[in-house]
Parts: sequence; C-alpha cells; structure tokens
Amino acid sequence: MTSIVLPQGFGMVGLAVLSTTWVLTWQTTLVNKYRKRSGIEYPQLYAERAQVEASQDALLFNCMQRAHANTLEVIPIIAITTLVAGVKHPYLAATGCGLWVLSRIPYTLGYTTGDPIKRTRRGGIVGPVMMGCLLVGSAYTALDLVGFSV
Repeated sequence: MTSIVLPQGFGMVGLAVLSTTWVLTWQTTLVNKYRKRSGIEYPQLYAERAQVEASQDALLFNCMQRAHANTLEVIPIIAITTLVAGVKHPYLAATGCGLWVLSRIPYTLGYTTGDPIKRTRRGGIVGPVMMGCLLVGSAYTALDLVGFSV
C-alpha cells in the first residue's frame, strides 16, 4: 500500500481550486441572464455584428460571453499550477489562486459595462500577476521534486 502525505495546509489548496467553480458558476448565470435579455437563441455562441449594432443587450451578451470564455481558457492553467505549487507551498499557492479568483470579479463586471477596456481597469493587473506567480511557483516546485537544485 502506498501512502501520499500532503503538507499541512494543503486543504487550503483544495478550497482555492474549488473557488474557481464558484466564479465560473456566477459567470454562467450572467451569460444566461444576458442571453435572455438579448434574445440570442441557442446554439448561437455570440451575437452577430448586425445584432450588436441593433441592440445594446446583444453587445452586453457578447462581452459577458467573452469574459466567461476567457475564464474557461485559463482555469486549467490556474488549477494545475495551484495544485503543483501547493505540494511544497500550500499557503502561497492557495493565496495566489484565491487572489486570481477575486480578480475575476472586477474583470467580469468591467467587461459587462459594454466597454471591454474596463475589464482591466479595476484591479486588472492582479489576475495576470497571480497567474505568473503560480507558473513560477509550480515550475520551482516541479524542479525541486525531480531533484534539481533551485
């Protein structure tokens, strides 16, 4: 029988990764709200240019859909790097992931103003910085685990 020993505090890593599902659920709810308001029917992924030009709600739907899609694009990076970094540095990894999740709130709210540039104006630097920290931390941890002295 093999035992896996996780470091003290690794539960925080699990909570942090789990928190990504909450932000995705919130964004999904907003996508559905804006889809309904705009009248964009399934399976249409985005409003067409003519629909956007005719309706502010269609533009807001596209913005919300894009915010959600961007989150889906980077969630695997966040989850994997958080889990790997958390093997050696659970509190730092959990904090990085948690701050990234919190950064998605102003990102999403900024995007849903209909002016996509606002997605990064309110705390927009926090998310990319946390992703960078998690990338470096997970690389450092992985190298350490395979015996490279860093």
